[in-house]
Amino acid sequence: MTNPEAMRSVTITRTSAGKFRATNARGGTFDFGSGGDDQFTPVELLLTAIAGCSAIDVDILTSRRSEPTTFDVTAAGEKLRDEQHNHMGPITVRFEVSFPEGAEGDAARSVYPDAVERSHDRLCTVSRTVQLGADVTMQIAGESGD
Repeated sequence: MTNPEAMRSVTITRTSAGKFRATNARGGTFDFGSGGDDQFTPVELLLTAIAGCSAIDVDILTSRRSEPTTFDVTAAGEKLRDEQHNHMGPITVRFEVSFPEGAEGDAARSVYPDAVERSHDRLCTVSRTVQLGADVTMQIAGESGD
């Protein structure tokens, strides 16, 4: 049984050739495209979602102790086309986070490695879904009782 409070959705609308707008249930929007300009592509959005989800986890767990002085997260991987068709190869998420000197910074530094590990192993819904795999079903409206 589906929990309505756990459901997440976005609607994608074509705005012009190769350009789209995603709208979430709260009314937020994000424009993206097919890569012919500086807009994010869907693959870049996937990398953003993976890095962003873990960045949020790590920030929550560390900033309780100290505000970071730097906080950068990079996600990278190779886009492949092989016998499995188009897909991403292994993705690496690299954290570069530093905290100020002193007791609060020391406290944040002490939990930082564990925060990254907890995000990877348990907390980040996005990377956990990619790692575990999730069925994706494509439907055409009107053909499945819609």
